[in-house]
Formats: sequence, C-alpha cells, structure tokens
Amino acid sequence: MAEVLVFHHGHGLTAGVREFAANLRQAGHTVHVPDLFEGKKFDTLEEGIDYAENIGFDTVVERGVAAAEALPAELVYVGFSLGVLPAQKLAQTRPDAKGALLLEACLPVSEFGDVWPRNVPVQVHGMDADPFFAGEGDVDEARALVESAPDAELFIYPGDRHLFTDSSLPSHDRDAAEQATRRALDFLNRLDQPHT
Repeated sequence: MAEVLVFHHGHGLTAGVREFAANLRQAGHTVHVPDLFEGKKFDTLEEGIDYAENIGFDTVVERGVAAAEALPAELVYVGFSLGVLPAQKLAQTRPDAKGALLLEACLPVSEFGDVWPRNVPVQVHGMDADPFFAGEGDVDEARALVESAPDAELFIYPGDRHLFTDSSLPSHDRDAAEQATRRALDFLNRLDQPHT
C-alpha cells in the first residue's frame, strides 16, 4: 500500500478533502493531510486565494515541503488546485517520490526543473470547461506533461466546475468525483505492482 501526502485547495482543509483522504485510507493506504492554512477555512475560493497571496504562495509551498520532511521519502503527492503547488514541487524535486495525483491544476514542468522525473508516475484530473483548469492554461500544461513524461495520464471530465472533487462544496460533481476517485485508487494500486 502507498503512503500518501494530500494538500488541500484554496478553501482550506475542508470536510471534502478529509473525505477523499478517508477513501484512500479505507482502501488500505496511509494518508497524511496537513493544514497549510493553519486552521483557517474560507467560504469562497476568492477569499482563500487572497489569504494565500497575503501569506505568499511560497509560504504555502514551504509549509507543504515542511510537512513532507517529517515523513518517509517514498510518498505519493496529491494536490487539489492550490495544493498542486507543493505536490508538484515535491514530486519533481524530492528524491524517491513514488507518484503524483494533480487534481484540477497542473503547473509547467519548468517551474520545478527541466523535465518530469522518469520514475514518477503522474495523473492529472480536470474539467474541460473549468475556468481555472481549462481557461488558465493548466490543461495545456497537463497535455504537455503527458507528451513528455513516460508514465503520465490526463483525465478530462465534461463540465465547468472547479473543485468538482470536493464533496463538501457546491461545485461538487458526484459522478465525475467518483470516477476521479476510482482512477486515483487504481493509480495507487498500480504503484504497488512490480515493474517489468
């Protein structure tokens, strides 16, 4: 079973992020869910992003890196939207990363290095008309990642909701979220298989 580090999105550590983590635990994985906002939660994404801007996006990333330092090196990093910042950085730069799940965001690989590490499988999930994921270019970065990395997958769902995977938010899309969770669990299970 995998050991997984999950980073929340701009609303903070919501019940929906905790539920996602609980689903992974129920499947037998060890899951850590640090609070990058130190207990703060926000009703709107705009308020959460304002908070992240005020403390600095670098601070958000540093808090994620600090959470990883107390854990074994062989982790799978999961990020929801804003949480993709520390998840992707750690997956690309921390030795012995086992994999990455990037939910509803994807940064240019060049943010954290020249290429995606060959031995780090990655999945990206997002909606085709999400104003953030599709409208701000993340889907294009995800496609470029899939073209350049040997073990990368992109799953695009119909819809215009950002944070569709969080069951505690109005933007939740149950069918798409259940499909994304199944694919994430399949991904984690594959990491346990010996490579041939």
